[in-house]
Amino acid sequence: MMGVAITACILSYAIWTSLHAAGIVKTKMGILENNCMQSTASSAGYSTGSTLISAFAAYIMINQHDLPLPLMLAWVFLTAVLGVTMAIPMKRQMINVEQLRFPSGVAAAETLRALHSRGPKGARAAKALCLAGVLAALSDFWSEGLHLLSQKLEPFSLDSLMGRLNESVLGKVWMGRTVQFIWDPVFIAAGVISGLRVGLSMMLGGTLCWAVFVPILQARHIITGNSYKDIVGWTLWGGVACMVTSGLLSFLLQWRAIARALQDLRLMFQPGGDRDERRAIEPPMSWFFAGQVFSLAGLAVLAHATFAMPYWQSTVAVLMTFFLALVACRVTGETDTTPIGAMGKVTQLIFGGLSPGNMNVNLMAASITAGAAIASADLLTDLKSGYLLGANPRKQFLAQFAGIFVGTVATVCAFRVMVHDPSVLGNKFAAPSAQAWRAVALALNRGLAALEPVKIWSMAIGGALGLALPLLAKFFPKYEKRIPSAGAFGLAWTFQWYYSLLFFLGGLLGWAFSKASPRKSGELTLPVASGVIAGGALMGVAVVFADRAKEVLPALWLKVFH
Repeated sequence: MMGVAITACILSYAIWTSLHAAGIVKTKMGILENNCMQSTASSAGYSTGSTLISAFAAYIMINQHDLPLPLMLAWVFLTAVLGVTMAIPMKRQMINVEQLRFPSGVAAAETLRALHSRGPKGARAAKALCLAGVLAALSDFWSEGLHLLSQKLEPFSLDSLMGRLNESVLGKVWMGRTVQFIWDPVFIAAGVISGLRVGLSMMLGGTLCWAVFVPILQARHIITGNSYKDIVGWTLWGGVACMVTSGLLSFLLQWRAIARALQDLRLMFQPGGDRDERRAIEPPMSWFFAGQVFSLAGLAVLAHATFAMPYWQSTVAVLMTFFLALVACRVTGETDTTPIGAMGKVTQLIFGGLSPGNMNVNLMAASITAGAAIASADLLTDLKSGYLLGANPRKQFLAQFAGIFVGTVATVCAFRVMVHDPSVLGNKFAAPSAQAWRAVALALNRGLAALEPVKIWSMAIGGALGLALPLLAKFFPKYEKRIPSAGAFGLAWTFQWYYSLLFFLGGLLGWAFSKASPRKSGELTLPVASGVIAGGALMGVAVVFADRAKEVLPALWLKVFH
């Protein structure tokens, strides 16, 4: 989720302010209106694109042909609806009761407060956010944007300097295992918001994975490659199992909250049962059931007609999606990273047993899980911002739902333009996510028997650990903050080690600042961390657009004038 919510709220504020200055709109934007536009914009971009760059791209790489445009539009829209409505029963427990951090949601709320601030305290927070944002943007440009000024400056970029430092200190072997140092203040800021417990958990999990588990398997020649792409196919199984079992157990331990959510269904059919003020502003459970039934029916028909997928398998995929989206949202709430790839692998694994040898069914069933999970996590991130700002969650839900329509058309059409030929995937576009999905689909083509014993043992041990850690926290609440977070621990097994290091450094910095100066920490920590995420995210987007412009504009100039 890193930076998406903040980018959306800043751009929406800038556009509306420009329209107001030009006299096109008469009133200034309020903070809750800004929050609502943030929800719409982030939904349009984030809730609809993940399916395209993962499952659909993998399908094209395997079959060497595209899918019909109407099918793509309908599939992306339905999975987004499934995910957005799926978040309704999760919101109360994760945001209202457990107060999960959702770092990007917190950062977006702080950014909006700074943009609309009044008074000396608000002014100090705004200045801190802006200064942190400028410094983070300059840092990101030094890392990734120097080549825009001149290719001769590329050796002096921060990425190049850090690469040479890593090679001289650690050597290429450890760098291949992702045990190296990089500088990315955005992830440090996310660690500040997530807290020391999450950072420590990720550091512990990442170090055990990349500095212990991987070298042992390489020494025994089980893992033959030395790059992240070669290794993560072995490490993710234990991490995913840990996240899934811990997330589901945490859900079941909150059985009282589940019972309260189900009470809403009963109250809907009672006259006057919805007079409670809280229920009047929360999205009703009827929306949840309507969205689930509508999406299931649509996806089942499409899957049966296009991929010969039995209706019962579509039903299984949607039922699985609820529980896996629950896990993905919990991990997002703790770490700000949505493990959509990992959740998709669980579905691929199960459908490898349900439908062995059918790679297309494997991919499209998993796309339901991944697409819905990212849509749920995106909505909860925006609802976290609204919760902190006092927004109406029902109106936020409607804004998120509205963004799906525009986002579906924009992302699918953009994907079709960019991926106009199957050969561009893996050549012009590396498509690492799609490569991973394709590899798992091919590996499971012979069913679950194709899995190596190491992966099976990894899942068993990771699953057991995912059960043990939440139970320890439940029965020993006094030591809960000292018990590692199972979600963060498992997540560290699915991405590079240096991300774990950055999260840990951020958590350590936040903790040290709170101890050294509690008053200033309470006032400045969130604005500074939010500014860093905003500045880094915006500069990252600007560099990508500038790179693309350098490729397209010269060719367009020649085409028009020559």
